[in-house]
Amino acid sequence: MEKSGLIYRTVKEIRGPLLVVTGIHDVRYNEVVEIKLDDGTEIIGSVLDVSKDRAIVQVFGKTEGLNLNVGIRFTGEVMKIPLSEDVIGRIFSGDFKPLDGLPEPIGEEEREVFGSVINPAAREPPSEFIQTGISTIDGMNSLIRGQKLPIFSEAGLPHNQIAAQVARQATIPGKEEDFAIVFAALGIKHEEFEYFKSEFEKTGALNRSVMVLNLADDPVIERIVAPRVALTIAEYLAFELDMHILTIITDMTNYAEALRSISVAREEVPARKGYPGYLYSDLATIYERAGKIKGKKGSVTLMPILTMPGGDITHPIPDLSGYITEGQLILDRELYAKGIYPPINVLPSLSRLMKDGIGKGRTREDHPNVSDQLYVSYAEGVKARGLVRIVGEVGLSEREIKYLRFAEEFEKKFINQGFYENRPIEKTLEIAWDLLAMLPEDDLIRIKEEYIKKYHPRYKQKVISNES
Repeated sequence: MEKSGLIYRTVKEIRGPLLVVTGIHDVRYNEVVEIKLDDGTEIIGSVLDVSKDRAIVQVFGKTEGLNLNVGIRFTGEVMKIPLSEDVIGRIFSGDFKPLDGLPEPIGEEEREVFGSVINPAAREPPSEFIQTGISTIDGMNSLIRGQKLPIFSEAGLPHNQIAAQVARQATIPGKEEDFAIVFAALGIKHEEFEYFKSEFEKTGALNRSVMVLNLADDPVIERIVAPRVALTIAEYLAFELDMHILTIITDMTNYAEALRSISVAREEVPARKGYPGYLYSDLATIYERAGKIKGKKGSVTLMPILTMPGGDITHPIPDLSGYITEGQLILDRELYAKGIYPPINVLPSLSRLMKDGIGKGRTREDHPNVSDQLYVSYAEGVKARGLVRIVGEVGLSEREIKYLRFAEEFEKKFINQGFYENRPIEKTLEIAWDLLAMLPEDDLIRIKEEYIKKYHPRYKQKVISNES
Protein backbone atom coordinates (compact mmCIF):
# COMPACT_ATOMS: atom_id res chain seq x y z
CA MET A 1 0.00 0.00 0.00
CA GLU A 2 1.37 3.41 -0.99
CA LYS A 3 1.98 5.62 2.02
CA SER A 4 0.59 9.14 2.07
CA GLY A 5 2.71 12.23 2.58
CA LEU A 6 5.21 14.25 0.62
CA ILE A 7 8.44 12.64 -0.52
CA TYR A 8 11.28 15.15 -0.27
CA ARG A 9 14.33 14.80 -2.47
CA THR A 10 16.04 17.86 -1.06
CA VAL A 11 18.94 16.33 0.91
CA LYS A 12 21.66 18.97 0.71
CA GLU A 13 24.34 17.26 2.78
CA ILE A 14 25.26 13.90 4.28
CA ARG A 15 27.44 14.12 7.43
CA GLY A 16 28.18 10.69 8.83
CA PRO A 17 24.86 9.40 10.24
CA LEU A 18 23.09 12.74 9.60
CA LEU A 19 21.16 14.05 6.60
CA VAL A 20 20.49 17.77 6.13
CA VAL A 21 17.09 18.18 4.43
CA THR A 22 15.85 21.56 3.18
CA GLY A 23 12.53 22.95 1.91
CA ILE A 24 10.52 21.12 4.57
CA HIS A 25 7.18 22.14 6.15
CA ASP A 26 5.40 21.19 9.41
CA VAL A 27 8.17 18.94 10.73
CA ARG A 28 8.78 18.48 14.47
CA TYR A 29 11.57 17.33 16.74
CA ASN A 30 11.87 13.51 17.17
CA GLU A 31 9.49 12.86 14.27
CA VAL A 32 10.05 9.47 12.62
CA VAL A 33 11.40 9.69 9.08
CA GLU A 34 11.33 7.05 6.34
CA ILE A 35 14.25 7.09 3.89
CA LYS A 36 13.62 5.31 0.58
CA LEU A 37 16.71 3.94 -1.12
CA ASP A 38 17.23 3.45 -4.87
CA ASP A 39 16.66 -0.31 -4.58
CA GLY A 40 13.23 0.28 -3.03
CA THR A 41 14.22 -0.65 0.57
CA GLU A 42 13.50 1.67 3.46
CA ILE A 43 15.44 2.65 6.53
CA ILE A 44 14.11 4.87 9.29
CA GLY A 45 15.48 7.88 11.08
CA SER A 46 14.26 10.65 13.33
CA VAL A 47 14.42 14.41 13.31
CA LEU A 48 17.26 15.65 15.46
CA ASP A 49 16.91 19.38 14.82
CA VAL A 50 14.50 21.72 13.00
CA SER A 51 15.21 25.27 11.96
CA LYS A 52 12.76 27.14 9.65
CA ASP A 53 12.66 25.07 6.41
CA ARG A 54 15.67 22.88 7.32
CA ALA A 55 15.85 19.64 9.31
CA ILE A 56 18.71 17.43 10.46
CA VAL A 57 17.72 13.75 10.31
CA GLN A 58 19.60 11.04 12.20
CA VAL A 59 19.56 7.72 10.31
CA PHE A 60 19.05 4.35 12.04
CA GLY A 61 21.22 2.53 9.57
CA LYS A 62 24.40 2.86 7.58
CA THR A 63 24.65 5.96 5.38
CA GLU A 64 27.46 4.61 3.19
CA GLY A 65 26.35 4.64 -0.45
CA LEU A 66 23.48 7.08 0.15
CA ASN A 67 23.19 9.84 -2.43
CA LEU A 68 21.59 13.27 -2.22
CA ASN A 69 18.63 12.10 -4.31
CA VAL A 70 17.17 9.70 -1.68
CA GLY A 71 13.49 10.06 -0.92
CA ILE A 72 12.60 11.39 2.54
CA ARG A 73 9.10 11.05 4.01
CA PHE A 74 8.21 12.69 7.33
CA THR A 75 5.60 10.44 8.99
CA GLY A 76 4.17 12.89 11.53
CA GLU A 77 4.70 10.26 14.26
CA VAL A 78 7.29 10.07 17.03
CA MET A 79 9.20 6.85 17.75
CA LYS A 80 7.02 4.45 19.76
CA ILE A 81 7.33 0.80 20.77
CA PRO A 82 4.51 -1.73 21.45
CA LEU A 83 4.53 -3.02 25.02
CA SER A 84 2.91 -5.79 27.03
CA GLU A 85 3.96 -8.28 29.72
CA ASP A 86 5.07 -10.59 26.90
CA VAL A 87 8.30 -8.60 26.43
CA ILE A 88 9.70 -10.39 29.52
CA GLY A 89 12.00 -13.19 28.38
CA ARG A 90 12.72 -11.48 25.05
CA ILE A 91 15.92 -10.15 23.44
CA PHE A 92 15.79 -7.02 21.26
CA SER A 93 18.20 -4.84 19.29
CA GLY A 94 18.79 -1.21 20.22
CA ASP A 95 15.91 -0.12 17.96
CA PHE A 96 13.55 -2.81 19.38
CA LYS A 97 13.87 -5.44 16.66
CA PRO A 98 13.73 -9.08 17.91
CA LEU A 99 17.11 -10.85 18.18
CA ASP A 100 15.73 -14.12 19.59
CA GLY A 101 14.11 -15.49 16.43
CA LEU A 102 10.61 -14.78 17.75
CA PRO A 103 8.08 -12.49 16.02
CA GLU A 104 7.82 -8.78 16.77
CA PRO A 105 5.80 -8.14 19.94
CA ILE A 106 2.17 -7.09 19.71
CA GLY A 107 1.64 -4.58 22.47
CA GLU A 108 -1.35 -3.69 24.57
CA GLU A 109 -0.23 -0.09 24.13
CA GLU A 110 2.44 1.93 22.37
CA ARG A 111 4.80 4.23 24.25
CA GLU A 112 7.07 7.04 23.16
CA VAL A 113 10.73 6.11 23.46
CA PHE A 114 11.90 9.67 24.18
CA GLY A 115 9.78 9.94 27.33
CA SER A 116 10.17 12.57 30.00
CA VAL A 117 11.87 12.24 33.38
CA ILE A 118 9.94 11.74 36.62
CA ASN A 119 8.54 14.98 38.03
CA PRO A 120 10.46 15.69 41.26
CA ALA A 121 7.17 16.60 43.00
CA ALA A 122 5.79 13.13 42.18
CA ARG A 123 8.83 11.24 43.44
CA GLU A 124 8.62 9.03 46.51
CA PRO A 125 11.87 8.64 48.52
CA PRO A 126 13.48 5.19 48.01
CA SER A 127 13.42 3.06 51.16
CA GLU A 128 13.50 -0.66 50.36
CA PHE A 129 16.57 -2.91 50.20
CA ILE A 130 17.46 -4.82 47.00
CA GLN A 131 19.61 -7.89 47.59
CA THR A 132 22.23 -8.44 44.88
CA GLY A 133 23.94 -11.37 46.59
CA ILE A 134 27.27 -9.49 46.40
CA SER A 135 28.66 -8.70 49.88
CA THR A 136 30.46 -5.45 48.99
CA ILE A 137 27.20 -4.04 47.62
CA ASP A 138 24.67 -5.50 50.07
CA GLY A 139 26.81 -5.12 53.18
CA MET A 140 28.45 -1.74 52.66
CA ASN A 141 26.92 0.05 49.65
CA SER A 142 23.36 -1.23 49.66
CA LEU A 143 21.19 -0.75 46.59
CA ILE A 144 17.78 0.70 47.43
CA ARG A 145 14.62 0.32 45.34
CA GLY A 146 14.25 3.40 43.12
CA GLN A 147 17.91 4.42 43.47
CA LYS A 148 20.40 5.35 40.72
CA LEU A 149 23.69 3.66 41.64
CA PRO A 150 26.37 3.56 38.92
CA ILE A 151 29.43 1.31 38.68
CA PHE A 152 32.62 3.14 37.69
CA SER A 153 35.04 0.78 35.98
CA GLU A 154 38.07 0.75 33.69
CA ALA A 155 38.86 -1.09 30.48
CA GLY A 156 39.92 -4.66 31.25
CA LEU A 157 38.06 -4.92 34.57
CA PRO A 158 35.19 -7.43 34.95
CA HIS A 159 32.25 -5.00 34.89
CA ASN A 160 30.40 -7.20 32.36
CA GLN A 161 30.62 -10.19 34.71
CA ILE A 162 29.40 -8.08 37.64
CA ALA A 163 26.51 -6.78 35.51
CA ALA A 164 25.56 -10.37 34.60
CA GLN A 165 25.86 -11.52 38.22
CA VAL A 166 23.70 -8.68 39.55
CA ALA A 167 21.12 -9.32 36.81
CA ARG A 168 21.04 -13.01 37.72
CA GLN A 169 20.92 -12.66 41.51
CA ALA A 170 19.16 -9.39 42.34
CA THR A 171 15.85 -9.60 44.15
CA ILE A 172 13.72 -7.90 46.76
CA PRO A 173 13.44 -10.41 49.65
CA GLY A 174 9.82 -11.42 50.02
CA LYS A 175 8.76 -9.88 46.68
CA GLU A 176 10.65 -12.12 44.26
CA GLU A 177 7.64 -12.71 42.02
CA ASP A 178 7.20 -8.98 41.35
CA PHE A 179 10.85 -8.38 40.45
CA ALA A 180 12.33 -8.27 36.92
CA ILE A 181 15.46 -7.07 35.12
CA VAL A 182 15.76 -4.83 32.07
CA PHE A 183 19.29 -5.23 30.76
CA ALA A 184 20.75 -2.93 28.09
CA ALA A 185 24.22 -3.31 26.56
CA LEU A 186 25.50 -0.49 24.35
CA GLY A 187 28.22 -0.79 21.69
CA ILE A 188 29.29 -4.29 22.71
CA LYS A 189 31.43 -6.68 20.65
CA HIS A 190 29.98 -9.87 19.17
CA GLU A 191 31.72 -12.05 21.78
CA GLU A 192 30.23 -9.89 24.56
CA PHE A 193 26.81 -10.21 22.91
CA GLU A 194 27.15 -14.01 22.89
CA TYR A 195 28.41 -13.95 26.50
CA PHE A 196 25.42 -12.00 27.83
CA LYS A 197 22.93 -13.96 25.73
CA SER A 198 24.26 -17.38 26.78
CA GLU A 199 24.75 -16.32 30.42
CA PHE A 200 21.13 -15.15 30.71
CA GLU A 201 19.77 -18.21 28.91
CA LYS A 202 21.75 -20.94 30.71
CA THR A 203 21.18 -19.52 34.22
CA GLY A 204 17.46 -18.94 33.66
CA ALA A 205 17.84 -15.20 34.29
CA LEU A 206 16.22 -14.52 30.90
CA ASN A 207 12.90 -15.83 32.22
CA ARG A 208 12.53 -12.67 34.31
CA SER A 209 14.48 -10.28 32.07
CA VAL A 210 14.21 -8.14 28.98
CA MET A 211 17.47 -7.69 27.05
CA VAL A 212 18.24 -4.76 24.73
CA LEU A 213 21.56 -5.41 22.97
CA ASN A 214 23.30 -2.89 20.71
CA LEU A 215 26.41 -4.14 18.89
CA ALA A 216 29.52 -2.11 18.17
CA ASP A 217 28.93 -2.38 14.41
CA ASP A 218 25.28 -1.31 14.67
CA PRO A 219 24.49 2.27 13.58
CA VAL A 220 25.82 4.81 16.10
CA ILE A 221 22.37 6.40 16.35
CA GLU A 222 21.00 3.14 17.71
CA ARG A 223 23.23 3.64 20.75
CA ILE A 224 21.35 6.86 21.52
CA VAL A 225 17.98 5.12 21.32
CA ALA A 226 18.83 1.81 23.08
CA PRO A 227 18.94 3.07 26.71
CA ARG A 228 15.70 4.95 26.13
CA VAL A 229 14.05 1.83 24.71
CA ALA A 230 15.20 -0.07 27.83
CA LEU A 231 13.84 2.59 30.20
CA THR A 232 10.54 2.83 28.30
CA ILE A 233 10.11 -0.93 28.82
CA ALA A 234 11.11 -0.57 32.50
CA GLU A 235 8.62 2.28 33.06
CA TYR A 236 5.79 0.28 31.53
CA LEU A 237 6.49 -2.85 33.61
CA ALA A 238 6.94 -0.77 36.79
CA PHE A 239 4.21 1.82 36.61
CA GLU A 240 1.57 -0.07 34.62
CA LEU A 241 2.12 -3.65 35.81
CA ASP A 242 3.26 -2.76 39.37
CA MET A 243 6.57 -4.61 39.09
CA HIS A 244 9.91 -3.71 40.68
CA ILE A 245 12.40 -3.29 37.86
CA LEU A 246 16.19 -3.16 38.06
CA THR A 247 17.59 -1.59 34.89
CA ILE A 248 21.27 -2.27 34.16
CA ILE A 249 22.89 -0.29 31.35
CA THR A 250 26.44 -1.04 30.21
CA ASP A 251 28.43 0.86 29.00
CA MET A 252 27.36 4.53 29.30
CA THR A 253 30.78 5.59 28.00
CA ASN A 254 29.84 4.10 24.61
CA TYR A 255 26.62 6.12 24.76
CA ALA A 256 28.53 9.35 25.46
CA GLU A 257 30.98 8.58 22.63
CA ALA A 258 28.02 8.18 20.26
CA LEU A 259 26.63 11.50 21.46
CA ARG A 260 30.02 13.14 20.83
CA SER A 261 30.26 11.76 17.28
CA ILE A 262 26.81 13.12 16.45
CA SER A 263 27.74 16.48 18.00
CA VAL A 264 30.84 16.60 15.78
CA ALA A 265 28.72 15.75 12.71
CA ARG A 266 26.38 18.62 13.64
CA GLU A 267 29.43 20.90 13.84
CA GLU A 268 28.57 21.98 17.39
CA VAL A 269 31.08 23.84 19.54
CA PRO A 270 32.70 21.18 21.77
CA ALA A 271 33.04 21.47 25.55
CA ARG A 272 35.28 19.40 27.88
CA LYS A 273 37.23 16.62 26.10
CA GLY A 274 35.24 17.27 22.91
CA TYR A 275 31.88 16.23 24.41
CA PRO A 276 28.87 18.47 23.74
CA GLY A 277 28.04 21.13 26.31
CA TYR A 278 24.67 19.49 26.92
CA LEU A 279 26.21 16.14 28.06
CA TYR A 280 25.01 16.72 31.65
CA SER A 281 21.38 17.43 30.69
CA ASP A 282 21.38 14.59 28.15
CA LEU A 283 22.61 12.05 30.73
CA ALA A 284 19.99 13.40 33.15
CA THR A 285 17.22 12.60 30.61
CA ILE A 286 18.26 8.95 31.02
CA TYR A 287 19.17 8.71 34.71
CA GLU A 288 16.22 10.70 36.01
CA ARG A 289 13.69 8.30 34.48
CA ALA A 290 14.44 5.92 37.37
CA GLY A 291 12.72 6.15 40.74
CA LYS A 292 9.47 5.62 42.63
CA ILE A 293 6.27 7.56 41.94
CA LYS A 294 3.73 8.45 44.63
CA GLY A 295 0.65 6.27 44.36
CA LYS A 296 2.38 3.63 42.19
CA LYS A 297 3.38 0.22 43.58
CA GLY A 298 6.19 -0.43 41.09
CA SER A 299 9.62 1.17 40.83
CA VAL A 300 12.56 1.56 38.46
CA THR A 301 16.03 1.15 39.97
CA LEU A 302 18.99 2.00 37.75
CA MET A 303 22.56 0.65 37.73
CA PRO A 304 24.43 2.31 34.86
CA ILE A 305 27.95 0.98 34.26
CA LEU A 306 30.61 3.19 32.72
CA THR A 307 34.30 2.73 31.96
CA MET A 308 36.41 5.71 32.96
CA PRO A 309 38.79 6.55 30.09
CA GLY A 310 42.32 6.09 31.44
CA GLY A 311 40.84 5.34 34.88
CA ASP A 312 40.21 9.10 35.30
CA ILE A 313 37.33 9.67 37.73
CA THR A 314 37.39 13.41 36.87
CA HIS A 315 36.59 12.61 33.21
CA PRO A 316 33.32 14.30 32.13
CA ILE A 317 31.30 11.05 31.93
CA PRO A 318 31.90 9.74 35.51
CA ASP A 319 32.12 13.30 36.86
CA LEU A 320 28.69 14.34 35.54
CA SER A 321 27.17 10.92 36.31
CA GLY A 322 28.27 11.34 39.93
CA TYR A 323 26.34 14.62 40.19
CA ILE A 324 23.10 13.12 38.85
CA THR A 325 23.13 9.74 40.61
CA GLU A 326 23.06 8.74 44.28
CA GLY A 327 26.52 7.30 44.85
CA GLN A 328 28.94 5.08 42.97
CA LEU A 329 30.61 1.65 43.15
CA ILE A 330 34.25 1.86 42.08
CA LEU A 331 36.15 -1.10 40.63
CA ASP A 332 39.82 -1.23 41.55
CA ARG A 333 42.65 -2.46 39.31
CA GLU A 334 44.88 -3.30 42.31
CA LEU A 335 42.27 -5.62 43.81
CA TYR A 336 41.74 -7.22 40.39
CA ALA A 337 45.50 -7.81 40.06
CA LYS A 338 45.35 -9.76 43.36
CA GLY A 339 42.77 -12.10 41.82
CA ILE A 340 39.91 -10.68 43.89
CA TYR A 341 36.42 -10.76 42.35
CA PRO A 342 34.41 -8.57 42.34
CA PRO A 343 37.18 -5.94 42.68
CA ILE A 344 34.93 -3.31 44.29
CA ASN A 345 36.93 -0.88 46.43
CA VAL A 346 34.56 -0.11 49.29
CA LEU A 347 36.49 2.92 50.61
CA PRO A 348 35.80 5.40 47.78
CA SER A 349 32.47 3.70 46.93
CA LEU A 350 29.27 5.18 48.33
CA SER A 351 25.54 4.55 48.36
CA ARG A 352 23.90 7.77 49.52
CA LEU A 353 20.52 6.12 50.10
CA MET A 354 21.81 3.06 51.95
CA LYS A 355 20.81 4.37 55.38
CA ASP A 356 17.16 4.65 54.26
CA GLY A 357 16.85 1.00 53.26
CA ILE A 358 18.72 -1.03 55.89
CA GLY A 359 18.39 -1.81 59.59
CA LYS A 360 15.61 -3.22 61.73
CA GLY A 361 12.58 -4.35 59.75
CA ARG A 362 14.43 -3.99 56.44
CA THR A 363 17.64 -6.06 56.59
CA ARG A 364 18.82 -6.64 60.17
CA GLU A 365 19.14 -4.36 63.18
CA ASP A 366 22.96 -4.56 63.36
CA HIS A 367 23.53 -3.91 59.63
CA PRO A 368 24.19 -0.11 59.80
CA ASN A 369 26.61 -0.47 62.74
CA VAL A 370 28.46 -3.42 61.18
CA SER A 371 28.87 -1.54 57.90
CA ASP A 372 30.32 1.51 59.67
CA GLN A 373 32.74 -0.65 61.68
CA LEU A 374 33.93 -2.49 58.56
CA TYR A 375 34.70 0.84 56.86
CA VAL A 376 36.69 2.12 59.85
CA SER A 377 38.59 -1.14 60.36
CA TYR A 378 39.43 -1.69 56.69
CA ALA A 379 40.61 1.94 56.37
CA GLU A 380 42.95 1.33 59.34
CA GLY A 381 44.29 -1.79 57.65
CA VAL A 382 44.90 0.01 54.34
CA LYS A 383 46.70 2.77 56.26
CA ALA A 384 48.91 0.13 57.92
CA ARG A 385 49.61 -1.37 54.51
CA GLY A 386 50.84 2.02 53.36
CA LEU A 387 53.20 2.18 56.35
CA VAL A 388 54.64 -1.25 55.48
CA ARG A 389 55.85 0.16 52.18
CA ILE A 390 57.80 2.81 54.09
CA VAL A 391 59.06 1.17 57.30
CA GLY A 392 58.42 -2.53 56.66
CA GLU A 393 56.22 -4.79 58.76
CA VAL A 394 58.79 -4.87 61.59
CA GLY A 395 58.21 -1.15 62.10
CA LEU A 396 54.50 -1.62 62.83
CA SER A 397 52.96 -1.71 66.28
CA GLU A 398 51.05 -4.77 67.47
CA ARG A 399 47.77 -2.95 66.87
CA GLU A 400 48.74 -1.97 63.33
CA ILE A 401 49.71 -5.57 62.53
CA LYS A 402 46.24 -6.73 63.67
CA TYR A 403 44.57 -4.24 61.31
CA LEU A 404 46.94 -5.22 58.50
CA ARG A 405 45.86 -8.86 58.92
CA PHE A 406 42.22 -7.74 59.10
CA ALA A 407 42.52 -5.90 55.76
CA GLU A 408 44.02 -9.00 54.12
CA GLU A 409 41.28 -11.30 55.44
CA PHE A 410 38.59 -8.74 54.61
CA GLU A 411 39.67 -8.73 50.96
CA LYS A 412 39.95 -12.54 50.80
CA LYS A 413 36.70 -13.41 52.57
CA PHE A 414 34.32 -10.43 52.37
CA ILE A 415 35.14 -8.69 49.08
CA ASN A 416 36.15 -11.86 47.25
CA GLN A 417 33.40 -14.27 46.31
CA GLY A 418 32.53 -16.63 43.47
CA PHE A 419 30.87 -15.49 40.25
CA TYR A 420 28.00 -17.90 40.96
CA GLU A 421 28.02 -17.34 44.73
CA ASN A 422 24.78 -15.70 45.80
CA ARG A 423 25.07 -14.54 49.43
CA PRO A 424 21.91 -13.62 51.35
CA ILE A 425 22.34 -10.53 53.55
CA GLU A 426 22.44 -12.78 56.63
CA LYS A 427 25.46 -14.63 55.21
CA THR A 428 27.19 -11.32 54.40
CA LEU A 429 26.67 -10.10 57.99
CA GLU A 430 27.87 -13.44 59.37
CA ILE A 431 31.14 -13.12 57.40
CA ALA A 432 31.47 -9.53 58.64
CA TRP A 433 31.11 -10.58 62.30
CA ASP A 434 33.67 -13.39 61.85
CA LEU A 435 36.16 -10.83 60.51
CA LEU A 436 35.42 -8.27 63.23
CA ALA A 437 36.11 -10.99 65.81
CA MET A 438 39.78 -10.72 64.76
CA LEU A 439 39.90 -7.28 66.42
CA PRO A 440 39.85 -6.40 70.14
CA GLU A 441 36.29 -5.97 71.35
CA ASP A 442 37.16 -2.51 72.72
CA ASP A 443 37.95 -1.40 69.15
CA LEU A 444 34.41 -2.08 67.94
CA ILE A 445 33.40 1.50 68.76
CA ARG A 446 30.85 1.84 65.94
CA ILE A 447 28.68 -1.06 67.12
CA LYS A 448 26.18 -0.89 69.97
CA GLU A 449 27.04 -3.14 72.89
CA GLU A 450 23.70 -4.96 72.67
CA TYR A 451 24.52 -6.02 69.09
CA ILE A 452 28.00 -7.17 70.12
CA LYS A 453 26.45 -9.33 72.86
CA LYS A 454 23.91 -10.73 70.39
CA TYR A 455 25.94 -11.31 67.20
CA HIS A 456 29.66 -11.44 68.12
CA PRO A 457 30.94 -15.03 67.54
CA ARG A 458 32.47 -15.14 71.06
CA TYR A 459 29.10 -14.57 72.75
CA LYS A 460 27.23 -16.81 70.31
CA GLN A 461 29.64 -19.65 71.16
CA LYS A 462 28.95 -19.12 74.88
CA VAL A 463 25.19 -19.35 74.26
CA ILE A 464 25.65 -22.56 72.23
CA SER A 465 27.91 -24.14 74.91
CA ASN A 466 25.46 -23.22 77.69
CA GLU A 467 22.55 -24.71 75.76
CA SER A 468 24.45 -27.94 75.18
